[in-house]
Amino acid sequence: MGKFSKVALAAATSVLFCTPAHADPLKDAIQADLPSLMEIYRDLHANPELSGEEFKTAAKLAVEARRLGFDVTEKVGGTGVVAVMKNGTGPTVMIRADMDALPLVEKTGLPFASKVMAKTREGNDTGVMHACGHDTHMTGWVGTARQLSARKAEWSGTLVMILQPAEETGEGAKAMLDDGLYTRFPKPEYVLAFHDAAGAPAGFIGYAPGYALANVDSVDIEVKGVGGHGAYPHTTKDPIVVASRIVGALQTLVSREIDPQDPAVVTVGSFQAGFKHNIIPDKANLLLTVRSYSDETRAKLLDGIKRIAKGEAVTAGLPEDRMPVIRVRDDEFTPSTYNSPEFSMEMAKLFEARFGKERVVQSKPVMGGEDFSRYRRADESIKSMIFWVGGVPMDEYQAAKKEGRKLPSLHSPHWAPDAEKVVATGAEALTAAALKLMKKGG
Repeated sequence: MGKFSKVALAAATSVLFCTPAHADPLKDAIQADLPSLMEIYRDLHANPELSGEEFKTAAKLAVEARRLGFDVTEKVGGTGVVAVMKNGTGPTVMIRADMDALPLVEKTGLPFASKVMAKTREGNDTGVMHACGHDTHMTGWVGTARQLSARKAEWSGTLVMILQPAEETGEGAKAMLDDGLYTRFPKPEYVLAFHDAAGAPAGFIGYAPGYALANVDSVDIEVKGVGGHGAYPHTTKDPIVVASRIVGALQTLVSREIDPQDPAVVTVGSFQAGFKHNIIPDKANLLLTVRSYSDETRAKLLDGIKRIAKGEAVTAGLPEDRMPVIRVRDDEFTPSTYNSPEFSMEMAKLFEARFGKERVVQSKPVMGGEDFSRYRRADESIKSMIFWVGGVPMDEYQAAKKEGRKLPSLHSPHWAPDAEKVVATGAEALTAAALKLMKKGG
């Protein structure tokens, strides 16, 4: 997810974590709770569930929230959980964690590594793994819920803690909103979440005011042609040639039509055509991922893709009834994530005061996607922020940096974060933020 500044990280990693000279009740309480939290983490890691199938995960965490005194509703937007705690008058703060895992066979070698097998929606057998760290998010969520339920004397307002399904497919946030998240339950004034990061040392916090993650669109292009014998190409309209021209022309969308200071990506991730050496097929299929930040740039890219595909077909002499079919998969669209700038800076200052400036780094926005964006999009008066918590063990991070080798990324079957530091940092940051926002008399 996040891309921390290399300069800032270089300076920060030269500073060892120091034990504060004074007692810190919140930090101490989370440290005391870590053995219990790590039991939860190992159970979640060993028993992952795919997007939309988080039945057991949701059920076991709902039990924990009820035990803490929350009013819990299950099956919101499918398998989503909403836990509400009202504690007098004051603002409403929502804290979100995502629950789903990825279709990957785990290769971390951890003693509690997932051995779960499942079927994808397409019916394919697959391993299942928390390769994006959602198990650390859920465990941090539990740690936060425990601390806030134990500190009701310190805050006043309404706490809404949600467990969201299907983040990996971009469906979960929309499903919960469509199922009445803001009408059946108290609508938040503030929304917070964290995501582990595979490019930063464990326990470091990264934040990006404004745009933090991108619009993500999936686009299918079916290029129609006239097939025939490979020895007589003049009798055909070769869709492979037309599709190849489309691929080449698409590169000019970003390089020649979008402002160079406005980030955008158009990637052709799949080119499928034909099945034999000497047969020109009658169609070719392209699968694209398209990334942007603003809605205006997104519209330019999608309109440009349609124009280029049709233009190349016309140039190749294809008739009107053989024009390419372009499908923008709106059901898979993930809107860009925008962190409320002033709110994000306010939270960053809070984190700096608590963790030290050397551990809190302003990071660059990335072209990855995150449907956390929808909670603010549903009502732009809401102030929202998602921040990153580094997950790479410090010794591993420094060794890789020294040796010039790459570390496993998120979605890698080898990704194994320093879960204790991710969970402790995430829970402490979320709890501190909620306490500040809902401080009694604040």
